[in-house]
Amino acid sequence: MKNDGFFLKVYEVTKQVPFGRVTSYGAIAKFLGTPRSARMVGWALNASHLNHSVPAHRVVNRNGLLTGKHHFNGTNLMQQLLESENILVKKNAIVEFERLFWDPNIELKRQ
Repeated sequence: MKNDGFFLKVYEVTKQVPFGRVTSYGAIAKFLGTPRSARMVGWALNASHLNHSVPAHRVVNRNGLLTGKHHFNGTNLMQQLLESENILVKKNAIVEFERLFWDPNIELKRQ
């Protein structure tokens, strides 16, 4: 598959999102140098569900909405995983999204 390399890069960034923090599909896409490929980041994360080391639940849309939740097994699994990290979710949105947002474009450039 020609997207394998891109998907692996998405997984490597996603694995670095800290416990209790969230990022967005677009932030990952921008970090990877493909700012218009947020949807492809979503496809990669949807394909990652067999790889439990990828915390795909920590990636939401640019407004903090759990738009990928229907790709998780169970009715509210994505929300439950976030809440297990003390991230409050109301009406399918991250409460205090701006405070909890982890931007790989800032955080990974420091390293």
